[in-house]
Amino acid sequence: MNKNLTKQLFLLLFFVINYSRGFAQEALLPTKWTKPAMEAAVPFPDYPRPQLERADWLCLNGEWEYRGGKFIEDALSPEKPIAFTNEAKKIRVPYCPESVLSGIQREQEINMWYSRSLEIPADWKNKQVIIHFDAVAHHTTLFVNGHKAGYHEGSYDAFSFNITPYLVKGKNTLVVAVKDLNDGRVPSGKSGPRGDYTFCSGIWQTVWIEPVNKTYIQNIRILPDLANSRLKVLVNTEGAGKVTAIALDGNTEVSKAESTNGTSFYLPIKEPKLWSPDNPFLYNLKISLADAHGKVTDEVKSYFGMRDIKLGKINGVVRPLINGKFIMQLGLLDQGYWPDGVLTAPTEEALKFDIQFAKNAGYNLIRKHMKTEPQRFYYWADKLGMFVWQDMPAIWYQNEDTLKTRKEFRKELKAIMDDHYNSPSVITWVPFNENWGAFDVKNITNWVKQYDSSRLVNGNSGFNNNPDYQKAYGDPKNGDYVDTHIYVGPYGASVPDEHRAASLGEFGGVGLFVRDHMWPVENNAYAYEPTKARLTDRYILLLDEVEQLMKYKGLSVAIYTQTTDVEHEVNGVLTYDRAVEKMDVDRIKAVNEAVIKESYKIVPKALK
Repeated sequence: MNKNLTKQLFLLLFFVINYSRGFAQEALLPTKWTKPAMEAAVPFPDYPRPQLERADWLCLNGEWEYRGGKFIEDALSPEKPIAFTNEAKKIRVPYCPESVLSGIQREQEINMWYSRSLEIPADWKNKQVIIHFDAVAHHTTLFVNGHKAGYHEGSYDAFSFNITPYLVKGKNTLVVAVKDLNDGRVPSGKSGPRGDYTFCSGIWQTVWIEPVNKTYIQNIRILPDLANSRLKVLVNTEGAGKVTAIALDGNTEVSKAESTNGTSFYLPIKEPKLWSPDNPFLYNLKISLADAHGKVTDEVKSYFGMRDIKLGKINGVVRPLINGKFIMQLGLLDQGYWPDGVLTAPTEEALKFDIQFAKNAGYNLIRKHMKTEPQRFYYWADKLGMFVWQDMPAIWYQNEDTLKTRKEFRKELKAIMDDHYNSPSVITWVPFNENWGAFDVKNITNWVKQYDSSRLVNGNSGFNNNPDYQKAYGDPKNGDYVDTHIYVGPYGASVPDEHRAASLGEFGGVGLFVRDHMWPVENNAYAYEPTKARLTDRYILLLDEVEQLMKYKGLSVAIYTQTTDVEHEVNGVLTYDRAVEKMDVDRIKAVNEAVIKESYKIVPKALK
């Protein structure tokens, strides 16, 4: 959908009024979490990285000083920090400056400067201190006590700096400079200049610090190997030492193994309990690092799920197999936008809410569309049992300065895959959507498959659609899915070929107007129904048709648009504020579960 002029004029007027009123903070469309988020001294206080968890850490979310705007000092890789005077505003991190939850709600700053002070806890003495940024858009420079401590490019991947050399006893000052041109020359998804919705820039996920010893665990990579009843583990460390890993079923030890830094090893998992949406069983994992004298220098907690996904033929039809069986993947396109937080959910409860709603409504899949989420989102998907298709946020001007723009895309794609590699819920990578920013699709699809052979790859979801400003790349004819988008559909969906399963990557999009629960712009959808009952009836008919395609045309995936309304789009199962269920959820759940259960009957004829 194209940008809505009415929306732009309305928001411009809103920002002008707020400037004149000194930024009176009133949400255009509040959610039930808006007030708790505004009142929280420390938003998102839970440990941000559940698959590499340490006991000791400090959350830096909350109130920071802020200066920003097009005409303030350039924030692109500056050599020194700016001064924070009485002109500085207060901003609530980790909400982007464009959101009401940030406390300032600016339209687009381009240059953003953040500052806060902190004291390192006394019991962190003689420790290395690592600062973590879970997502900042896009060019980030960190200063600690006036010293340049690190630089990062990217909007959706997490990054860290060791700030120990720059710390002093007592008060320390952090200054973060962020530059985001919103020029479409870096991955930006729907937040780009050709996106549909409110822009998001700056710090938009959690900032936190933790102490480690000089020898510590940097990261882990875990891969279930069902064929051999074992878990493959790789532990990368700073400094050498002996790695010990223990797998646990609850508190009961399942297996134990030892290795060294950077060397893959295996934990046997006899008669493994398999992870699936029907039974999302998670094993616990403890990993420790000991020095040459046997002293433990680091210990982390993690978890894993034993599951695999691969293509296979059932009665001559190529289908995705989960743990060796076909499960119809029936899901929602999930854009993860919020009327109060833009790309950032207002609270932990809100972050979990969309997944829990989808689960309660009988879906088993979320396609995370054009953005990533905090690690805790994938934790809840892992824990609750929800498949995730992870999109790569689109780049928009991939044909301009190709040496730079395409390199940015490839670099961030790899970083996103690394960030979410360990989550069992993530079963498919989607590098491109509807030819948006598409380039070298065949080669990139092959590279993704080679880099992570444990998952499926959908190289160009909806290759039948194309923006009017560029030539269609079309079907790459490789990867694991033949994927079309049909609105309203579902007829016209892909059929499997000799090597790929058939996916209906988007369909539906049927709208319902719900007075007092819509974003204040001209609203639209692909089609409309006048009442909740009529919309429910139409959805059930669509799912009956999906079932026919699954049984007789080889369809294996169907993704309905969408979880919630998003700004001008009113085709959600929920309203944008998550306050109104626009269909009868009991009936939706019943038909969803009926279609998925029918897929369990699709087995090799020899087993019938």
